[in-house]
Amino acid sequence: MMPSHFERLGGEEVIRKLVDQFYDLMDSVPEYYGIRKLHPQDLSGSRQKLFMFLTGWMGGPPLYETAFGHPMLRARHLPFPVGNAERDQWMACMQQAMQAIGLDERMRAELTQSFKKTADHMRNKEG
Repeated sequence: MMPSHFERLGGEEVIRKLVDQFYDLMDSVPEYYGIRKLHPQDLSGSRQKLFMFLTGWMGGPPLYETAFGHPMLRARHLPFPVGNAERDQWMACMQQAMQAIGLDERMRAELTQSFKKTADHMRNKEG
C-alpha cells in the first residue's frame, strides 16, 4: 500500500508549517484580501481547524472529526460567499504556501489536484 500524503509529507509538523504559511500569506498578501476578509480578525481558530482537517484529509489521525464530527465542508462554508474569485485566491495562497515550505514538485502537483476538487466544490455563488 502506498504511504499517505500525511506520511510522505512528514506528518503533523509539516502540515502545521503549511497551515501557518498559508495563513501568514493570507494575512499579508493583498491579492488574498478577498478570502482574508471572510475570516475572523484572530486567525488562531482558523489555523487550528485547518490543521486538524488537513491532518485527517491527508491520511493522518482524524483530529477534526474527533473534535467536531464530520467536516461537512460545503455546509460549513455556506455562510460565506465563495465564488470563482475566492476559490482561485484560496488555491493561489495554498500553492504559494506549499512552495514556500519547500514541498517537492510532485507532492505539490498531487495536492494541488486534490485541493482543486475540494475548493471547486466549496463554490456557492455565481462569479
